[in-house]
Amino acid sequence: MHRQDCHYNILVLHHFAVLSSRRFSSLAAEGSDMTTDDRELFEELLDDEGFAPGLTRSDVLKRGAAASAAIWGVSSLFGAQTAFGGTQARALTPTFYQWIYGLYPDIPKGINKDYGKRHKLDAKIAPVAGFGIERFIAETKKKKSTWDVYVGMTPFVEMASLIEAGAIEPWDKYISKSVVADLIPSIRQEATYKGHMWSFPFLLDIIIQAWNGEIVQKAGLDPNNAPKTWDEFIANAKKVVSSKAAPFGAVFDAHGWRSLAPITHTFSTNVYTPAGLFDFTNDATVSALEVMKRLMEVAPNNILEEGKVDAGVNTTPDEEAFAARQAAYYVKYQNAPTRFAGTWPDPSVLHIAGLPKQPGGAGGTVFWNTGATLFKYGQNKQLAADYMSFLTHDLRIWKHALGKDVRGASGQLAPYKSMWSQWQKSPPPWMADWAFTVRKQLATSKAIRTNTFGLQQFVIGKPAWEEYLKGNEKNPKTALAKARDLVLAEVKKQKKK
Repeated sequence: MHRQDCHYNILVLHHFAVLSSRRFSSLAAEGSDMTTDDRELFEELLDDEGFAPGLTRSDVLKRGAAASAAIWGVSSLFGAQTAFGGTQARALTPTFYQWIYGLYPDIPKGINKDYGKRHKLDAKIAPVAGFGIERFIAETKKKKSTWDVYVGMTPFVEMASLIEAGAIEPWDKYISKSVVADLIPSIRQEATYKGHMWSFPFLLDIIIQAWNGEIVQKAGLDPNNAPKTWDEFIANAKKVVSSKAAPFGAVFDAHGWRSLAPITHTFSTNVYTPAGLFDFTNDATVSALEVMKRLMEVAPNNILEEGKVDAGVNTTPDEEAFAARQAAYYVKYQNAPTRFAGTWPDPSVLHIAGLPKQPGGAGGTVFWNTGATLFKYGQNKQLAADYMSFLTHDLRIWKHALGKDVRGASGQLAPYKSMWSQWQKSPPPWMADWAFTVRKQLATSKAIRTNTFGLQQFVIGKPAWEEYLKGNEKNPKTALAKARDLVLAEVKKQKKK
């Protein structure tokens, strides 16, 4: 939030505005010409004993006024120049996971350029693939960071590992209270780990079902009716195949966090161990694997193969089949069908709904938010918070993500309560109807628990449970027990290091 070594004759920075000492006093007293965040952060500083040891609030204001040219400062989140006195050592350097630039070209082409008019910005593409964080860890060991903030972190994927490595620090001191208060509660909770907020939320994904209405209608089914149970979903998929409306009835992403976990949540969301690991031997998990086995009957033969890019996690067989209109029904996060429908002659035939559930099931699903994390050895930390607020509130992002006239809309949802409240009260003419459908699913969604094996447990266990899907193991419980044992063995191995 501020520097501890600042002198008492405080100079406070504001966008190119130089204020007289009298004006400084009146601003501090009345809060005029200040944003809510500016006022909020200034009040926090005055209450912080470490800000000016031995001085009262009154002393601080008097000395500030006595500085004759007090420059008032916060650039939304305090911010323009890291708070006090010091000069910016380098341009703010965010680094983005490549796919974010790919889905949101307005970021490099417009938003970053606009922010660059306010503050120096040197955005980069992150050296990551398949969620790899090796480069970040390597720099941490040298107590340095080429970048200030990484935009692309998903809490259950790499957050705990980055924390454990000492590579990142919480946003607590830098993000404004008003921004935090505006976050949807479940998203804020996901971003928080051991009492601190480590992720600045950005892009929300929820696992849903989608279908190509044209294919469904061709199969003699009602394209406006969403399958309510897994039995109905699979029966419809079989009818698509038998009617030859499409080669495949349904597809899903074989990566466990995109299929096994969300399908499990439709049966129960209480499927995590006291240690925070996914409970592979839970009855709900067994039921989910049985559903996946039945889906295999109506899916392409290569459905279990890895993807073609990004270390196997993207351009997966399900994506190719759905984009090519070779499959009717789809289980994945919403940004997949919305993007691939953009390649169809008529994208309007896309339908989206919440996942099916069996009678007595919880009816849940999985969500995650891809956000930004702050490098411990980076610079410009206050400015990074300002930038992330600027980025995540820019309407160009959400018009591209949720626009009904955007061919191949990226589909991800905004994390802010105020935005959704405004949109629900007065739906924007540019917004697609499915945006509200997906947003509604968050109420029954649950994030995968954050821990150092949040993602890796699904990578480690996948070969074992796939033996059941491939028919090499007849008992799903046995396959899942082997998956659990593989994960626990790796956990034990890591603890010894």
